Amino acid sequence: MVERTEERIHLPDGTVLSGWLFLPEDTGPHATITMSHGFGGTKYHRIEPIARKLAEAGFAVSLHDHRGFGDSTGEPRHDIDPYRQLEDWRRVISHLQTLDVVDADRIGVWGTSYSGGHALVLGATDRRIKAVYSQVPTISGSESGRRRVPPHLTRGLEESFAADELAQAHGKAPATQAFVNADPATPASYRAADAIKFYLEHDAPEGLWENRVTVQSNRRSRAYDPGAWIDQISPTPLMMLVATHDTVAPTDLAFRAYERALEPKELVVIPGGHFDPYLDGFDVSTEAAVRFFRMHL
Repeated sequence: MVERTEERIHLPDGTVLSGWLFLPEDTGPHATITMSHGFGGTKYHRIEPIARKLAEAGFAVSLHDHRGFGDSTGEPRHDIDPYRQLEDWRRVISHLQTLDVVDADRIGVWGTSYSGGHALVLGATDRRIKAVYSQVPTISGSESGRRRVPPHLTRGLEESFAADELAQAHGKAPATQAFVNADPATPASYRAADAIKFYLEHDAPEGLWENRVTVQSNRRSRAYDPGAWIDQISPTPLMMLVATHDTVAPTDLAFRAYERALEPKELVVIPGGHFDPYLDGFDVSTEAAVRFFRMHL
């Protein structure tokens, strides 16, 4: 039986990251996988079943909430800074290396969507990581942003970013907007039906996740292109899982990035959209991850 314990990872600035550590039955030390959620999600957004599958396969698995989300502390809430998340994730890896149940020389990273992009950057820049699994990853926030926002609306979007920056300079709190909303008149990060369904159906305790995100989170996402690092991951092994009809992290961008990756690498393609790896493609995605980590950890 897999055991789940609470983790509290204290960062130098006083922020405390909250996570779950899943341990298999044997005593270890274990090959270990560090995981986190995508853009604006929490560890309650359908990731725990994946963590449990990996732990059942014999790995120790750490799943944490990014700062400002879920059970983690951090202000402002619902604010996404990819570079701070990367820095924090390195601290998580350091924390894991202090644990007796963890084999410090056999740590892999599992990322999905936005954290799939993070996994690419971490794999390229942190050689403590011995295997990189990147699922439906963000490859280019700039290109995805240009596709998501029509050209005639871009100027207004940029003006809203600048207005919020100016308001903060005058002492106001960071502005927020809806995270998912189908109404075109309501500013929102995502409008697609599958994104709305996925984010609103979660297991988080009441009030822990809110349907909002800071305006500056969207500005930063449009300037974050983690796929630029993909050819520097080698010689660390890489597995990418791509969905055939992904409009959130566009399929064609993922395929082009994979072509630039160096060996050793493996591509897994599943039918469906961005959220299918958690749903209809759950067995395929988790079995691929287990096989990959068994081979390389």
